[in-house]
Amino acid sequence: MIFKKFIPAVILVFLGSLPLSGSAVCVQDVPDDDGSALIVSWEPPGDILGFFMYKIYRKDSLEGEFVQVGKSSKMENCFFVDKDPRFPLNSGMNVVYRIVALDEEENEIREIGVSEQFSPSHSYFNSTKKNTVVAVIFVFTALITFLNLAKKDKNLFIRKIAGLDALDEAVGRATEMGRSVLYVPGLSTMDDIATVASINILGPVAKKVAEYETKILVPNRDPIVYTITHEVVKEAYLEAGRPDAFQEDQVFFVSQNQFAFVAAVNGIMMREKPATNLYLGMFWAESLLLAETGNATGAVQIAGTDSVTQLPFFVTSCDYTLIGEELYAASAYLSRDPVLVGTIKAQDVEKAILLILLVLLSVLAILNFNFFRSESFLRFIMSFFGT
Repeated sequence: MIFKKFIPAVILVFLGSLPLSGSAVCVQDVPDDDGSALIVSWEPPGDILGFFMYKIYRKDSLEGEFVQVGKSSKMENCFFVDKDPRFPLNSGMNVVYRIVALDEEENEIREIGVSEQFSPSHSYFNSTKKNTVVAVIFVFTALITFLNLAKKDKNLFIRKIAGLDALDEAVGRATEMGRSVLYVPGLSTMDDIATVASINILGPVAKKVAEYETKILVPNRDPIVYTITHEVVKEAYLEAGRPDAFQEDQVFFVSQNQFAFVAAVNGIMMREKPATNLYLGMFWAESLLLAETGNATGAVQIAGTDSVTQLPFFVTSCDYTLIGEELYAASAYLSRDPVLVGTIKAQDVEKAILLILLVLLSVLAILNFNFFRSESFLRFIMSFFGT
C-alpha cells in the first residue's frame, strides 16, 4: 500500500524533468513499465475563469476520431496517466491527445491543446527493481554454495531436534511391544506446504519402520494425499529391502469429513493401541481430540505443525512437538540429503543476515542517524522485504 503513495510523487518528479514540446500538451512514456501507460501533461490555462475540470480525449491514429479516456479536476496537477492494455500489444500504435477545459456543468469552454503524434514503448529493464536483483543474486549464491558444501560434507551441522532424535526410540518401543506405528499426515491437501513437509518426513519414517519389521498405519483425509502417501510408504519398504512386508491396507483413505476422520482415527487408537503416534502436518480443531485419545492409550506421541493456534494443544498432550519451521527441516534432518541440507543451511544464513541488519539498523536509529529514516532508504528496505 505504501508504494501507491509514492507513485504520484515519482510522476511529479518525472514531469518536472520533461522537456516542453511545441504544443501545450506533452506525452511521455511512464518510466520503467511494460509500455501499457502514458503520461499526458499540459500547461494550465491562465486566461480562463470559471473552468472546473479537464476532459482528456485520445485517438489512435491521425485518421481516427477522438474518444474520451478520462477526466482531471482543476485542483489536481495538470497530468493524466492513460493506461491501456493494447499499448504493449501494438508497438507501432500512434496516439494523439486532446485536452479540453470544462465548466462546472461540464460544458466545454475551450480547447487547451492537441499533442503531437506519439508511439508507446516499453522499458526493457525496471530500474526500481535493482534491489530485487541484488536479493536474488544473494539467495542464489548462498543456495549454490551450501548445496556444494553439503555434497562434500554430509555432516553439516543442523541443531538437534529432540522429537526427531526420539524417533528411533519410539519405533524401537513399538517393535518391542509388537504394536504398530500410527502416522497422521495432517488433514489438509497437497496445496498446503505443511502436508508436503509431512510427506517428506513419512519416507524416512516408513523406511525405519520397515527395517525394524514393524507395521505402520497411515490414515488419510484427502484422496490425492492418500495416493501419494501410499506410493511413498511402498517405495520406503522397497528401499529397506523388504517389499514383501508392505501391505496395501497399511495406507488407507478414511473420510473427507473432518470429524468423521477424527472419530475413525480415534477408533483405530482404541482398538489397535499403536505404541507410537506421529501427527505431522496441518491440523485444526481435531488436534486436541487426537492427542488426548493417544495420550489415554499410553502411546509415545510426536507432533509437528506450523499452525500457531494448534501448537499449544500438541505441546501439552504430546511427548515431543516440532514447532513451526522444525517441521520443514525434519526431512533434511532425517535423510541428510545434500539438496535438503544445503537448502536449510542457505535459508539459515539468509535469515541470520537479515536479523543482523535489523539489529544494526535499530541501533543506528536509536543513535539518531537520520539517513536511515529517509524516504528513499525506507522504500529500498520495504521493497527488499517484499512489502
